Amino acid sequence: MADRPYTLLSCSMSLDGYLDGASENRLLLSNDADLDRVDAVRAASDAILVGAATVRKDNPRLLVRTPTRRQERVARGLRPSPIKVTVTGSARLDACANFFAAGETEKLVYCASPALDEASRRLGSVATVVDGGRRVDMRRMSEDLHARGVERLMVEGGGMVHTQFLTADLADELHLVVAPFFVGDSRARRFVSDGRFPWNPDRRATLAEVRRIDDVVLLRYALSARFQLD
Repeated sequence: MADRPYTLLSCSMSLDGYLDGASENRLLLSNDADLDRVDAVRAASDAILVGAATVRKDNPRLLVRTPTRRQERVARGLRPSPIKVTVTGSARLDACANFFAAGETEKLVYCASPALDEASRRLGSVATVVDGGRRVDMRRMSEDLHARGVERLMVEGGGMVHTQFLTADLADELHLVVAPFFVGDSRARRFVSDGRFPWNPDRRATLAEVRRIDDVVLLRYALSARFQLD
């Protein structure tokens, strides 16, 4: 569909499908080589999206890390890092979080209508707050991002956001990195939660690439007709 960005979902998980451990400490699932690959994907994107829970728990900067890649973006007339986007139903976000404080790039907060005033009060000085509907609708948000000039969107989680994009059939590509260990704790967050997914035993996703990256493996899936293997 031309009315939304090309959307790539990026996720690292354990062998038993968890995004993290159950403790407050962040669990590192990737490795240096794969983090560099993710940095290249970020640099090729117009916007990077994470859910509010990821902002609160992981406090990510969501910036292009490599100086050469930042310089290449600037040479193309872009900011050093893509637009940062988050989604919230409650506006429970800290304006001092790295998402807002790090990097000279635009920040967008799509907020559920009932919490819009609170979001504007808390975050209006550090981000553009957008009414996402009574419950933030991913298709409506995607169309709004496209109207703002976002042609390529990278979604980095967490599990609820991945679930919403996938069940709404809004994903064109999935990068799923599998780490060589188990978490084994049902209190931890999984890659996706329950839902009606377009890909099922009768409609299997297309595995476009398998790549070993040191001790992890990248599974790259084509999820729409828009997918192009580069």
